[in-house]
Amino acid sequence: MHSFLLRADQLELNVCLKINWLSRFATARFVFRAVSRLGDGVFWYSILVMLTITGGVKGAMAMLHTGLTALAGVYLYSFLKRRLLRPRPYVSHGQIVCQIAPLDQYSFPSGHTLHAVLFAVMLSTYAPALMIIVAPFAVLVAISRVVLGVHYPSDVVAGAVLGLILSGASLTMVSLPPPQFATDPASMLSLWLN
Repeated sequence: MHSFLLRADQLELNVCLKINWLSRFATARFVFRAVSRLGDGVFWYSILVMLTITGGVKGAMAMLHTGLTALAGVYLYSFLKRRLLRPRPYVSHGQIVCQIAPLDQYSFPSGHTLHAVLFAVMLSTYAPALMIIVAPFAVLVAISRVVLGVHYPSDVVAGAVLGLILSGASLTMVSLPPPQFATDPASMLSLWLN
């Protein structure tokens, strides 16, 4: 079992090194830093505010539900990080280059990815037209965490799974179907322009 874990760790390190190598390029570093910073919350909060402004009561309900679910996500990933204590890849492996200041000390799971997936699922449920924006952005946030050297791929996968579980559970607990609005890009655009 020990040799299996060592091989798995080495395989993940190799994948991590290959993805982190992209950060050596100034353009990639700039793009992924920007994505990661926006993924700190600015991108998601801006969309929630826009939904509240354009969606009235339905938008406010979407914002409240999504916000409460995101708070549960903060608690969950913080709890797991304090228990599992996995060092970040650049701490454990000198070959990994850290290209952004991490928000906390530990690596597993990726809170950025957890919230990116959680927000993408919740927002796509309430405003399906947003899926074409939020899904690709969530993927970029997940990739950015490995490119920038602050997470292993398994941290990102675990964060994504937890985000899916948490958002799915939250949506399931709502006794009524979530109020959908703006189901196509043209409707969404008209809401924003009016």
